Amino acid sequence: MYSIFQGKSFLKELDFNQAELNNLIDFAAHLKHLKQQNIQHHYLAGKNIALLFEKTSTRTRAAFTTAAIDLGAHPEFLGKNDIQLGKKESVADTAKVLGSMFDGIEFRGFSQAVVEDLAKYSGVPVWNGLTDDWHPTQMLADFLTIKEQFGTLENLTLAYVGDGRNNVANSLLITGAILGVNIHIVTPESLYPKEELIALAEKTAAQSGAKILITADIDEGVSGADVIYTDVWVSMGEEDNYQERIDLLLPYQVNQTLMNKTKNNKTIFLHCLPAFHDLNTEVALEIKEKYGLSEMEVTDEVFNAPYAHQFEQAENRMHTIKAVMAATLGNLFIPKA
Repeated sequence: MYSIFQGKSFLKELDFNQAELNNLIDFAAHLKHLKQQNIQHHYLAGKNIALLFEKTSTRTRAAFTTAAIDLGAHPEFLGKNDIQLGKKESVADTAKVLGSMFDGIEFRGFSQAVVEDLAKYSGVPVWNGLTDDWHPTQMLADFLTIKEQFGTLENLTLAYVGDGRNNVANSLLITGAILGVNIHIVTPESLYPKEELIALAEKTAAQSGAKILITADIDEGVSGADVIYTDVWVSMGEEDNYQERIDLLLPYQVNQTLMNKTKNNKTIFLHCLPAFHDLNTEVALEIKEKYGLSEMEVTDEVFNAPYAHQFEQAENRMHTIKAVMAATLGNLFIPKA
C-alpha cells in the first residue's frame, strides 16, 4: 500500500502542498458521501485516539469524536484537568507516554510549540485541532464547503472581514495562497496580520496564482467577493479586550449593507462559529448589558439568510477531520494527484 500521508502529522497548512490539500478535501467529500449512504468505512478499526483539549470546544471535540467512531477507532477525551503539559510533566515526556498507548493524538490548545513537540516526541500522527497561531482542520472544512457551493475553487475570491490577527485569519491567508484562492483580509490597520505572514502568503500565492489583498477599506476589500467570512471579534483568552475590539470592528460588522457591497449576487457567507448574532446566549446578554450591542460580528439577518452556509461548514468539520485521520493513520492507497 502507498500513501503520501501515512504517518504524517497535520500541524499547519504550510506542511502540505496544493495537491495534498486538494486530495484531503476531495477525500473528505467521498467520506461524506459514504456517511450519507450509510456505508461503513472502518479504516481505523482497532486504533485508539487521544483527544487533548486545553481549550474548550463544541465542534472540534464533536467532530473528532464522531469521526473516530465512524472510522472504527476509540476516542479518549483528556481535558485541561486531565493533562498537565509543561506543568507537572514536560510535553516531551507526555508525548512519549501517550505515543506508546495511542495510535494518534489530537491537540487543541494555546501553543503551536506544544503541538509541534507532541508530533516530534510521540512517534504517532498528531493533528492540530486549534492553536493560537493556526486552525488547519477548520480550513479543510471551509474550502470543502466553498467547493460544494461553487463546484470549484478556481478563480474564487474570499474576503475575511474582522480581526485580521487571529488564527482563522492566519490560516485563511496561507491556505488560500496554497490553493490558489484569492484572499482579502479586510480589517483595521492595527489588526493587520504580521508582516512576515503577509510576505509568506504573497510568496506562496506567486506560485499558485492567488491574489492577496490586506486592506482597511471595506468597499475595496469585499468588492467582487464570492465568499464573505467572519469570526468572533474577541478570541479565547482575550475577554478583557471587548471594548477595544468593538470600537475597532463595529464598522466591519457583516450586515446586509456590507454583503451588498460585494456586487456579486452569488456571494455566500461563512462563519467558523460560535457567532454572536442574537441574544440567545448568556454571553450575548452580558455583551448587550455592558456594551449595548444585540449583534456583533454578524447580524441575525445575514446569519439566517439563504446564502449563509455556516452549518454545512460546521458539519464538514467532521468529514474533513475524518479524511485527515484516515489518510494519516489508515494505511490507505492515496496516490499523488
